[in-house]
Amino acid sequence: MKPIIRHLIATLALCLPLLAHAALDPALLQPLAGDDPDARVDAVARIAATGTSDARQVLQALLDDALVATPSGQVLIVHDDQAIDAATGKALPVPEGADGIVVNNRLRGAVQAALSGLALLAPARDERLAAVHALQAQDADPAQAPLLRQALARETDADIKAQLAQLVARADLNASDPARRLAAVTALADSGDASLRPQLQAMLEQEPDPALRAAAGATLRAIDGRVARNEVIGNLFYGVSLGSVLLLAALGLAITFGLMGIINMAHGELLMIGAYTTYVCQSLFRHYLPGAADWYLVAALPAAFLVAFAVGVVLERSVIRWLYGRPLETLLATWGISLMLMQAVRTVFGAQNVEVANPAWMSGGVTVLGSLVLPYNRIAIIVFAALVVAAVWLVLNKTRLGLFVRAVMQNRRMADCVGVPTGRIDMMTFGLGSGIAGLGGVALSQLGNVGPDLGQSYIVDSFMVVVLGGVGQLAGTVLGALGLGEINKFLEPFAGAVMAKICILVVIIVFIQRRPQGLFALKGRSVE
Repeated sequence: MKPIIRHLIATLALCLPLLAHAALDPALLQPLAGDDPDARVDAVARIAATGTSDARQVLQALLDDALVATPSGQVLIVHDDQAIDAATGKALPVPEGADGIVVNNRLRGAVQAALSGLALLAPARDERLAAVHALQAQDADPAQAPLLRQALARETDADIKAQLAQLVARADLNASDPARRLAAVTALADSGDASLRPQLQAMLEQEPDPALRAAAGATLRAIDGRVARNEVIGNLFYGVSLGSVLLLAALGLAITFGLMGIINMAHGELLMIGAYTTYVCQSLFRHYLPGAADWYLVAALPAAFLVAFAVGVVLERSVIRWLYGRPLETLLATWGISLMLMQAVRTVFGAQNVEVANPAWMSGGVTVLGSLVLPYNRIAIIVFAALVVAAVWLVLNKTRLGLFVRAVMQNRRMADCVGVPTGRIDMMTFGLGSGIAGLGGVALSQLGNVGPDLGQSYIVDSFMVVVLGGVGQLAGTVLGALGLGEINKFLEPFAGAVMAKICILVVIIVFIQRRPQGLFALKGRSVE
């Protein structure tokens, strides 16, 4: 019985605030029945500032077109032919002549903002945090300042409290009291919100108070500095992200081209195959395992590797093995294979792009430095690229297959003489490079739609990464991919995306003219 009694007491405690009724002042409600639009908007703000459940009820009724006014100016809430006095909460019959209060767009916006402000007083932290975020996305209204101050005084969570303080400062920028405006300008110096710049710039040019002008100038410089720092850090992050994508796209090519000397123009289509394998895994999970749909990537990673590995082995056994030492014929043959693979995908999946959705645990992002958002899918790709590079290094340096690959790379004839099965090693090496391309396709599927032409966007960049880093050099491929990603991201704001790629290509051509071996010189068979 004791648990039941405790449960009943807790339920009663939760219901008491709903049962209690703190009457609203009728003077606050009367402007809603009038014709003055400014007075009605001001009345909404004053009602919300009371912070009571009755205020929420009245504002919600106004938003739902359930608020009426009598000829005498009394404001009623009407539901199902039953009326409640909005001031006292008493039930009464709907009087004759009661007319609905018309809500225009301006008033509706004010009511929605006021209800968001009232949510700041909710008991649940998540609800209060959502209300803060909703208000941050709106223009600051000085009429909301009393309610924001009330919420700030009651708030106990440090994170929400800091964000509320910024909201209060934004609302006070247009206050009539110069001291309040000065305090608001000073408080906003820690904000990185670039949307405040026009208002601060106008204050800097038009404000008669020299102290306010000085404070506005200092805050403007602080915001500009914070925005510039965030842009640099953001470019660094997105440069590493782009470099990770290029690395995943080029890593398999670094093996097939760098270690085997095969100019594989179908490498981009191996990326595409990995992306479409991810799409198939997603479709199968949604159809057969809808409860585990967010974990399709766990199955897509090995599936994409194995499918691309198998395609690579078939290509090597059927075409590539007859073209070793003939780079031009290899280029033409693999280019034809790439066209065949693209047409095969169009036949099976159609010419339209297909969507591969991010799992729930990869959606969204983390906010750092106040306004910089780092998407989870980009972070995941950076981590995934690092893991793939580590796995490839381990395979090449710590396994028997890697030993044979390095032996064939350094001296094929000597390796053949000591019993290394060079033909099988070529097949496995090409398959390994193709499988890594499949893993790159899984990563690319998380950044955008998947289509038959997906690989064509990365084949040129992949060759640039391999040539810049040094043919056959894993460390050079990593540095080349990250370097190209960073340079591209820092050039784009000034030159545009197309011109940035052109500049990078020119730089690589000049670099290769000076250092043909790339960042890291190759030693062994390929130098002979």
